[in-house]
Amino acid sequence: MNRLKEKYLKEVVPSLQNKYSYKSVMEVPKLEKIVINMGVGDATSNSKLIDAAVADLTEIAGQKPVVTKARKSIAGFKVREGQSIGCKVTLRGEAMYNFLDKLISIALPRVRDFRGVSEKAFDGRGNYTLGIKEQLIFSEIEYDNVVKVRGMDIVLVTTAKSNEEAYDLLKELGMPFRK
Repeated sequence: MNRLKEKYLKEVVPSLQNKYSYKSVMEVPKLEKIVINMGVGDATSNSKLIDAAVADLTEIAGQKPVVTKARKSIAGFKVREGQSIGCKVTLRGEAMYNFLDKLISIALPRVRDFRGVSEKAFDGRGNYTLGIKEQLIFSEIEYDNVVKVRGMDIVLVTTAKSNEEAYDLLKELGMPFRK
């Protein structure tokens, strides 16, 4: 079993159950899935960039991403309907806990001038979104093989009913929030 999942079951659940006085263990908020999304806007002019992004995301997530296509044409951005403009991957279960563990303990501390992640990035329904400026913070990515430095969005979807519950859940799991 993953050490983060073990920590969730042994420490986080009892702690949250005491704080919010849940009647059942099933009421305690939990991590449902993690969605990693990488927008590749410049794939409009060079379609090989999408392949590089897919390769990078496969390395990071350990799972093959889905290529996302444009829903409608936008002339201002030179985007046509059905054109590949990004890729995303959804992690659940064991893979999700492995990724979160890697993100918290290895990747985030490698960010330059890292002082913690913002605590304002909750959406009101208990989900947390984290933007990363470059994929190089992940140890799987080799600097020499990077075609272009690009960022990504990481969305942590929880079953929490409010931002406060989600904040406490992520804080207990070890998310380094800014002081």
